[in-house]
Amino acid sequence: MAILDFDISSKLGTVREVDTRKVSVLVENDEDLKKARVGQLVAIELSGASEIWLISIIEKVIRFVGQHDIENKNNDDKSDSDVLSEPVINNVRLTLVGTFGWVAEKGKITFTRSISQVPGITDNCFVLLGKQLETFMSVLSATGKKGEHSLELGNYIIDETAKAFLDGNKFFQRHAAILGSTGSGKSWTVASILEQAAKLPTSNLIVFDLHGEYSNLSYTRRLRIPGPDELDTSSDELLYLPYWYLNAEEMQSMFIDRSEFSAHNQVMAFQDAVIDQKKNTLKILGKKDVLNAFTLDSPVPFDLDKVIQTLNDMNEEMIQGTRGIKQGQFFGQFSRLLTRLKSRLSDKRYGFLFSAPKAEHDYNAMARTVTKLMDYSTENAQIKVIDFSEVPSDILPIIVGLVARIIYQVQFWTDHEKRRPLALICDEAHLYLPEKFGKNPIETRAIEAFERIAKEGRKYGVSLVIVSQRPSDVSTTILSQCNNVISLRLTNGADRSTVSKLMPESLESLLEVLPIMDVGEGLVVGDAVLLPSRIRINKPKEEPLSATIDFWTEWMKEAEDPNFEKSIENMRKQRRK
Repeated sequence: MAILDFDISSKLGTVREVDTRKVSVLVENDEDLKKARVGQLVAIELSGASEIWLISIIEKVIRFVGQHDIENKNNDDKSDSDVLSEPVINNVRLTLVGTFGWVAEKGKITFTRSISQVPGITDNCFVLLGKQLETFMSVLSATGKKGEHSLELGNYIIDETAKAFLDGNKFFQRHAAILGSTGSGKSWTVASILEQAAKLPTSNLIVFDLHGEYSNLSYTRRLRIPGPDELDTSSDELLYLPYWYLNAEEMQSMFIDRSEFSAHNQVMAFQDAVIDQKKNTLKILGKKDVLNAFTLDSPVPFDLDKVIQTLNDMNEEMIQGTRGIKQGQFFGQFSRLLTRLKSRLSDKRYGFLFSAPKAEHDYNAMARTVTKLMDYSTENAQIKVIDFSEVPSDILPIIVGLVARIIYQVQFWTDHEKRRPLALICDEAHLYLPEKFGKNPIETRAIEAFERIAKEGRKYGVSLVIVSQRPSDVSTTILSQCNNVISLRLTNGADRSTVSKLMPESLESLLEVLPIMDVGEGLVVGDAVLLPSRIRINKPKEEPLSATIDFWTEWMKEAEDPNFEKSIENMRKQRRK
């Protein structure tokens, strides 16, 4: 029995032109042309190849009247019958997406994205509808579902009965991007993926949550950066990031203004003072092996107050000269640096960095922090949600980058046999991963940390999933490493242009549907999906806290007392709850 058994009613036409991944089909009459719809699947029967079909997507449907016949309309010498007999050329353009058929070596019907041969001129083309579409989609779903690494995303729009699966391995191995305008269903999509990952025994995903959208999910463990009113408390939920976690570049970007004339001296003196204090810590603890190998970037606790005192002494130093007391070499050069340091230390918004409890400055404190971030062995530890909503916006990029860098470096230095893969879900990525060019030093440091993960993370089991409503604002270096794209509705032209650059050239035409897709529909392209398709994404059982407010509906309700006094007090305390 034939795999696909078409009758004459399904025939679209014959191949008239082939160009690698593009095919033009000559359609004989208008009735056949009506069968073609943009986005539909077409099967091309390869001549000389038994039970092998090329599957393609309709890109464009054209009804073209020959130019010379149009000119004849204006020729008075032509009769009415000549005008009525104008030849009309019906043409359908296709994009080849894969090969479908019987594989003798495997003894079964399969679909593969590879195309070993292109169609020949006059090969027959058939629209996949009804029973034939069901046959193909059932094989597609079965192939996607095969194995324990399948990730159910939703259902195909072209056949609502067929479930759409991603290859979970390829989705995370080669980075991914989930993109879409506000209200298009990005949070749904992320929550749907998290929900399935949470069922795996040792999954390990870390969500960078900037607005607290995912903190209500029951299967997650919540971590959050403490606010100004919590600096004297410790709990498993609070995530302190003491200043000694910062590397040299991150510290310099926070404290040193590169535009100042004495910036190079500030950098040198600050680094020397930090190294001296780190050496002092290691000597006191008797860590001789670390002392012989550590660098300025090594995360070793040190006393920042003593660093400030050293800089202050150098800034005020007076020395003996040949004619009496004179100003020292660095006299007055560190005044602005000291002012910035003291300003940061006194600002409680940065308390999670500079006013952490004493226990957070122990030599083993970083190991405890990393356990919070990367542990997957205890209850609800597979999915960690880090709430960054309390972090001041001016240092948000460097703090998010700091967490990502620590995770990556710990993964890098973990023994290969004990290393477990993990994924970083970067929600609202455009806020801290913008284009690097022209950005301030704080943003630059964060972008560089993520760029390194994007380029090298796969080797060490660290994956990125970039989630953004403004892909045009996200670093192209990072997005270009995302080999899987789930694009929901996008209406902005610049954003669609950015997404088009992530797509294979032969599939760019699929992007035309992005502005007209419904909420929760996504165009899925990449290594993880068998067929580039428009998919209706499964609604998660537990929905994240949506940031979308139904204005008109809310305005129709009776209002409660907003208690503005309490809001003002929260503003003063820098605390929402």
